[in-house]
Amino acid sequence: MRKPWILPLITLVTAALGMTAAGVAPASAASNTPLRVMPLGDSITWGVGSSTGNGYRAPLWDKLAADGHPLDFVGTGRGGSMSDPDNEGHPGYKIHQIAELADASLTRYRPNVVTLMIGTNDLNESYQVSTATARLKSLVNQITADAPDATVLVASLVVSTSGSEEQYRAAYNQAIPQIVSEAQAAGKRVAYVDMSSLTTADLDDFLHPNDSGYQKMADAFHRGIQSADSAGWLRNPAPAPSRVQSELGGKCMDVSGFGTADGTAVQTWSCTGAVNQVWSAYTDGTLRSMGKCLDAAGWGTTNGTKVHLWTCHGGANQVWEPYNGGYRNPASGRCLDIPGFSTADGTQLQLWDCHGDSNQKWTTLAAG
Repeated sequence: MRKPWILPLITLVTAALGMTAAGVAPASAASNTPLRVMPLGDSITWGVGSSTGNGYRAPLWDKLAADGHPLDFVGTGRGGSMSDPDNEGHPGYKIHQIAELADASLTRYRPNVVTLMIGTNDLNESYQVSTATARLKSLVNQITADAPDATVLVASLVVSTSGSEEQYRAAYNQAIPQIVSEAQAAGKRVAYVDMSSLTTADLDDFLHPNDSGYQKMADAFHRGIQSADSAGWLRNPAPAPSRVQSELGGKCMDVSGFGTADGTAVQTWSCTGAVNQVWSAYTDGTLRSMGKCLDAAGWGTTNGTKVHLWTCHGGANQVWEPYNGGYRNPASGRCLDIPGFSTADGTQLQLWDCHGDSNQKWTTLAAG
């Protein structure tokens, strides 16, 4: 039995938008909330099977623009003929492969809406099917941790004519509303998007929708965003990620070797504009790159404490506040410092008494 506090898409739309029994939402006032949308998933997100390569993304864009939203679609890929083809769709990817790239992509682009459909390849290839829903739940939690201000729309898998996928799809889809309800109970803005309106007539091949199918997907995601807006879920996008450049030598704050492992050194390096030099300031005081937080090693507070990347955990050694043109860690009272005024590439950053010299001054500049 559905508990009264569960608000997957069908409940949100019905309650917030007054959806009729026929499933048609009435017209509502246009919203002007800027949207930074990350379409996230596999080849269906990429748009395989559509005549333009846009998949559901172009018709969704058109609907959101008509509602009055300033729009930016984001992601590391660019596919299709639409004017803003950015997305995070990866043909052939399974749930764990999306999880592997999600941290870096979400902290780089800071979407305030994520449209997620994933699991088709897991089921079609009979890949660890018994853990698929658990892995999906973990991915949803990962997304909400990386983008805590975002609304995350989790879609059910569309119909297929694959015997392998179809034997598992019903059970997989039935588990999604519970994943959503548990996320909502934890205070997260996660909603369920039902894609059951697609039929086999809406397929281009055994897995991928055709243009009519993608239109139906766009309609469903659009209703999800409308209902999230009416429920007060949409937040203005976070400040754009930036590169952090030192006044000393003009070098950038850099994650060594593009590493994502805990303990990866944070250093100065010649500015390249690469993803390992892109940093996002979060409202909890953290500075994040590659899905991890800027961290004073070992909770150290003394002069010379090294600074590195570490899994974000909310500790005081990961909090940084603007101070005298630089960054100070309030727990230690010390500043982010380039040791010995070095201008050499590969100099690992540290904590040091705040003095306001050039090796402690940092400027944020637009990334890219």
